[in-house]
Amino acid sequence: MNWDEVKTAFQVARVGTVSGAAEVLGVHHATVIRHIDALEAELKTKLFQRHARGYTPTEAGQDLLQVAKVTDDQFTQMVGRLKGQGAEISGDLVVTSLRPVGELLAPILVDFQRMHPGLRVRFLTGARVFRLEYGEAHVAIRAGKPPQEPDNVVQPFSTVQIGLYADKDYVERNGMPKTDEELAKHDFVGPDDESSRAPFFQWMKETIPQDRVLFRCSDQEDGERAIIAGAGIGFMSEVMARSHPNLVEIAAPRKEWEAASWIVTHVDLHRTPKVQAFLKFLKERARAQGYG
Repeated sequence: MNWDEVKTAFQVARVGTVSGAAEVLGVHHATVIRHIDALEAELKTKLFQRHARGYTPTEAGQDLLQVAKVTDDQFTQMVGRLKGQGAEISGDLVVTSLRPVGELLAPILVDFQRMHPGLRVRFLTGARVFRLEYGEAHVAIRAGKPPQEPDNVVQPFSTVQIGLYADKDYVERNGMPKTDEELAKHDFVGPDDESSRAPFFQWMKETIPQDRVLFRCSDQEDGERAIIAGAGIGFMSEVMARSHPNLVEIAAPRKEWEAASWIVTHVDLHRTPKVQAFLKFLKERARAQGYG
């Protein structure tokens, strides 16, 4: 397979148009089209859907291009080292995490980018697990049990203390429960997905009748908003709860509710100067803020 053709396809996917890819690569747009056609013919599959606005990768295209991205990143790092520029922190830094961690990570990423003006930060949050082996992210912060994928470097990051909270107006209307038995008679905010693996939601499933979980959310951040708005009792990190003076602690954090999180990197990118510099900065800042 011709690497130039793969590199061309990668740029078309990244930019979305033939003309844009041609400009990045410094070639004529006809060369870009020829490379794409040759690659699709060799692989006997469509890599792009053509439309009026440009080119969109097919599922097969996404598979090839994710591998091409991590390969391109590795080549870039290698060339930098060979030129004596391996310590330069520049290009993209892609970090992914669950949304609740964003309150901690966003300011850290901002400060790290200011230290390295040549760096472009991409901070991706949500429930989706990004595939590090395909180069979808440089660093992932994941919650729950330690990730088990081969070729990943996994390090402990922090343990978040989780308690039960409710808005003070809810407590005034419904009273303050003092035991788990009394808790089971109150209104709760919980996950729409009852199979959630979070330890505190597992406790809710086992302890609170499902007909008492009256407000359900697919996103934990929306659940926290519902708790603050007075929908019922729900789980929230101790750090988050402290920032809302109208919240009342219904049950203090328990060991069984703790949410462990992990720093995950792929072995191919773990030792690169950019990732190592960010990991060092992240750990130092997290420790200074009481995490870890």
